[in-house]
Amino acid sequence: MSALFVFDMDNVLYDYDWHARMRALSAISGVAFDDLRSRWWLDPAGEMHAEAGGFEDGERYLAAFRAAVGADVSREDWLAARGGAMTPLPGSIAAAARAAELGRVSLLTNNGPLVHENLRSLAPELVPVFGEHLRASSFYGARKPDPIVFERMLESYGADAADTFFADDLPENVAAAASVGITTHHFTGDTAALLADIESFAATRASAA
Repeated sequence: MSALFVFDMDNVLYDYDWHARMRALSAISGVAFDDLRSRWWLDPAGEMHAEAGGFEDGERYLAAFRAAVGADVSREDWLAARGGAMTPLPGSIAAAARAAELGRVSLLTNNGPLVHENLRSLAPELVPVFGEHLRASSFYGARKPDPIVFERMLESYGADAADTFFADDLPENVAAAASVGITTHHFTGDTAALLADIESFAATRASAA
């Protein structure tokens, strides 16, 4: 079976400035930064619920977001705030492209359905590498670091944990993937180290075949 390489998005393939996103949403909605955070990002029924599959689709997500923050934020403005906080990391994307030459690649980012449905436009640099395999955690109905999200990802691809490699910037997510038998890489900004681990994993799987 070919190797499966799975990558986180924020702070692995893109530099993600959450504060810039919040400032943009605050300007759009007229709701103060701290109020936005408390009404949605700190509410258990808000962003974390969305990332774990709590909303069926992007429209339901956006309706809940509008109700929680008390502002009629448009889909276009919400997506512009999200995309404006993302800067591609060319070295990491090149490493993912190399992984695509060595096996299959997929994205696994903690995000809700509105991001999931719009990943091709939010992360256009990934489309040539990942094709249709751009997925947010909401697609699996669980979020990192819950090991269930990794189990469902493996099931979705018909992949064995032993044949799967996962890169993420958060230690708790790396540990959760490792707990189900996936080979992991803790990304700290060193793209050369990421590429080396990709090559090493591919070589190991080839020798085991």
